[in-house]
Amino acid sequence: MSGTGSIRDAFWRVAVVEDHRLQRLRTEQLLNDQSGLSVVHSCETLPELMEWMRSTTVRTRPHLVVLDLMVDRGEDVRPKHVAELVRSGARVMVLSALSSPSLVRDVIGAGVHGIVSKRDSEADVIAATWAVLDRRRWITDELAQVFAGGPARPRLSDQEERAMVLYASGHTVEAVAAAIGVKHGTAKKYLERVKRKYAEVGRPVHSKLDMSREALRDGLIDPGT
Repeated sequence: MSGTGSIRDAFWRVAVVEDHRLQRLRTEQLLNDQSGLSVVHSCETLPELMEWMRSTTVRTRPHLVVLDLMVDRGEDVRPKHVAELVRSGARVMVLSALSSPSLVRDVIGAGVHGIVSKRDSEADVIAATWAVLDRRRWITDELAQVFAGGPARPRLSDQEERAMVLYASGHTVEAVAAAIGVKHGTAKKYLERVKRKYAEVGRPVHSKLDMSREALRDGLIDPGT
């Protein structure tokens, strides 16, 4: 692999954006254990990171941002903010549960350099990190197929997709509402919109079982869910 030795001999600053504290601490530890890598900042959301970066200089800004996409309490990552981060010169690697393929497709379009699932091994995370720093893109064939999408797939909003995933995974409407932070009636409206959008592309869903089948088909949930 050309250039690998030289990039590992250099010093690279890394920032971590992850709203789950234990996951963030483990990611920091994993990266700091690598010779040549140093986590210089970590926070819960991308806006927090970008605010911090505005107060830094070129010599202290991170070369690489390791970014989670979904936030349990707050707004998920916006592709326009990812594009702004890329334009600033930072390399961006997504490390996420990847429960929203549409969001992942959007951030790929915004210019991210690597995609890693939280289900991947820590060895894969490290390999992806060095690949991205070496100005190579990292995405597995399996993930590429999931995020390729197709003409028969409806375009759901982030909240609609999250509601669908939760409901298709066996949660009640009440549980869905609590999980995404909305009222029962709002969660119900999201699910009604999901049904309507699937019907519009010729894939009608009438029951929770139907929704689970289509979510599985689109790679939104795992076969074992």
